[in-house]
Amino acid sequence: MRKIKDTDYLYISARVRVLETRLLTTERMERMIDARDAAEAAKVLAECGYPELASATPSALEELLAQAQADVFADLGSAVNDPALLDVFRCKYDYHNAKVLVKAGALGTNQDRLLLGGGRYAPADLAEDYRREDLSACSDIFRKGVARAREVLGSTGDPQQADFALDRAYFEELTALAKQSGSAFLEGYARTAIDAANLRAAVRAARLDKGPQFLRQVLVPGGNVDPETIANAPGEQLDRLFKGTALREAAEAGAALAHPGGGPLTDFERACDDAVMAYLAKARMVPFGVEPVIGYLYAREAEATAIRIILAGRMAGLDGATIRQRLRRGYC
Repeated sequence: MRKIKDTDYLYISARVRVLETRLLTTERMERMIDARDAAEAAKVLAECGYPELASATPSALEELLAQAQADVFADLGSAVNDPALLDVFRCKYDYHNAKVLVKAGALGTNQDRLLLGGGRYAPADLAEDYRREDLSACSDIFRKGVARAREVLGSTGDPQQADFALDRAYFEELTALAKQSGSAFLEGYARTAIDAANLRAAVRAARLDKGPQFLRQVLVPGGNVDPETIANAPGEQLDRLFKGTALREAAEAGAALAHPGGGPLTDFERACDDAVMAYLAKARMVPFGVEPVIGYLYAREAEATAIRIILAGRMAGLDGATIRQRLRRGYC
């Protein structure tokens, strides 16, 4: 771990402030929702620097977003001295791809079309290395996570158990990368992300009447709330555990639903995502330093999610009210 100096980020912080003006604002989202059709809605993205959408189809949309994400990492990578800063946001794509490869390998099928770009490891190269059983180019935590997932899937035949193993490895690596960056703000993000994942797991487990033993397989360490404490708490008391964290309001919503037959989780899920965004939005109050870069990276992820929700919804013929209900809090 090295000591980060805010002055190292004077130039990139100023540049990020300019880039933030092109983010998808609430006003732009509303125009996309109210547009005549999906193709017309996609034209608003030109104001955010996106190229024209080739066609109003899900595959064209995913291609557009994948390329935009890759461009962000390539652009900022040339200005950010510490690769761990970018890898915190890139590694989730690697673990998504690992889940695809592990399950496809067990079934003897090829699901490479489901692999995502934007990670540390190019999808095609990762797929080839996986099939050759040579992941030496990958991090130690990633290799061990993949090996554990394959072992669990082979012994249990349960894809969910394999996903649990990879999720645990992902959050372990997220924590390690955040610590490696030397940024206290980024370490706080990792803890908040883990809290959100653990809270979601606890609420879902309570709704399925799963006990502490099941939760111990799912919950991951590294958050602000101890996993064992969460595992042993009744679902309706989750709000008490997260009271002093960014997930306070989300936990209150989750506790009210944490029982078999509870209502829809839509608002709860959105509250979890909004809590993470609220933490990262604090970066906008910092004039220069690593925080504006971190905030912008997450803002672009959130932007891609919003674009996907709006355009996929428009393509599917959803009404504006339904689309708005699914949207998360924005960065700006």
